[in-house]
Amino acid sequence: MPPNPTVISHTLPPTRQIPNSPLPLLHYPSLLHDLVTTPTFQPTHLLDLYTQHGWQTQWIAKYGPDIPSHYHSTTHECMTVISGSHATIRFGVADGEEKGGGGVEIKAQLGDVFIVPAGVAHKTFSPEPSSSGLAFYQPEDIAAGRAWEVGAEREGKRRRFFEGVELKGEFMMMGAYPYGGVWDFAVGGEHAGREEEVWRVPVPDKDPVLGDSRAGLVGLWEGKSHASLT
Repeated sequence: MPPNPTVISHTLPPTRQIPNSPLPLLHYPSLLHDLVTTPTFQPTHLLDLYTQHGWQTQWIAKYGPDIPSHYHSTTHECMTVISGSHATIRFGVADGEEKGGGGVEIKAQLGDVFIVPAGVAHKTFSPEPSSSGLAFYQPEDIAAGRAWEVGAEREGKRRRFFEGVELKGEFMMMGAYPYGGVWDFAVGGEHAGREEEVWRVPVPDKDPVLGDSRAGLVGLWEGKSHASLT
């Protein structure tokens, strides 16, 4: 892990359809490149890093040409590029809103880490190598909304599930949430007039990758509140 990681932050104000957040979107370019490009890399190596800092791996996704823009109103999210070359991720706007400007597009590359605050819209598209469709890998209990059920036996079964996910060079990301976080899938307008409900999602104690380092969310999210958006 580099001692002084590069961190790029973007504070995205609400739109007519998307709450976004007073907490900045955090992008750590190539932070885990060395890890994910080692010949022996397995997704569980990253799972263990997340777990060490209080974040739970819940999915691995292989991306197709496009997915709907969406946000999570109930939890913050970490995404790490673990395979493939690159893709574009658009943050901060609902589908259709990008035509009026706003939001930010980032070229996501191997080893990049993104920490997405609750409420911030995101969509991944145009992956390289190109792929015909989305494949989403989740343990059955997490897919059923029971991520909040934890314990050594249950986490062991989930770990074994991720041991079986193969990386074949296509663009893939791995997603994690603070333990106890169960995510929803909102596409825009669901929290119009109620944005503060999303902004109140508690800030986790540690960064999923940088732990308690103030170079990560521990320092960059400290003291942020919804007042900065009003």
